[in-house]
Amino acid sequence: MKRLVAIALLVIGLPVTTYLVILAKQIERQSAIDESQKADIIVVLGAAEYNGRPSPVLRARLDHAFDLYAKGLAQLILTTGGAGGDEQYTEGQVGRDYLVRRGIPSERIVVEGEGDTTVSTVLAVSEIMRRMNLTSAILVSDGYHIFRSKRILQHQGMKVYGSPRPNALKDDWRERWQYFRQACGFLLWRIGLKL
Repeated sequence: MKRLVAIALLVIGLPVTTYLVILAKQIERQSAIDESQKADIIVVLGAAEYNGRPSPVLRARLDHAFDLYAKGLAQLILTTGGAGGDEQYTEGQVGRDYLVRRGIPSERIVVEGEGDTTVSTVLAVSEIMRRMNLTSAILVSDGYHIFRSKRILQHQGMKVYGSPRPNALKDDWRERWQYFRQACGFLLWRIGLKL
């Protein structure tokens, strides 16, 4: 019986693991490509905020979106992210406030402040875009986060250009783990689990 279970695990586990490793490599390749070009809106995926101030990761994403906006690649920016346990602030609102302080007119910024997972945030973004009759977006996040988010938004019928925030690639086990983790998240989304 144990041998039968081991064989079954091998027959199922080996192809799944191979798929995830190949997918992680695709995610790694996507993470280094900046596809930014003219679009209807720049979407900034949320990251942690600390008592109303963007974390260094969120600030880097927002600064990158600011630069894309300043280049004239889009006339609107959508900041995203829910409260994440903070009763007073959402990542989306903190992002908006930061960009307004940098000089972007508030009427040029749309806020999605409910998303608590990548999937729920991206689905909310697609709904906002549909309501505003927008069809294309520049997606700003960390490199490892672009592939899955981009595919989900494309699945909703949008044209999406990934634009990872600039950062020095570390090429260490933590970065490789992020690629593999995103591959797992993508696979779970593909089979219908919205994590």
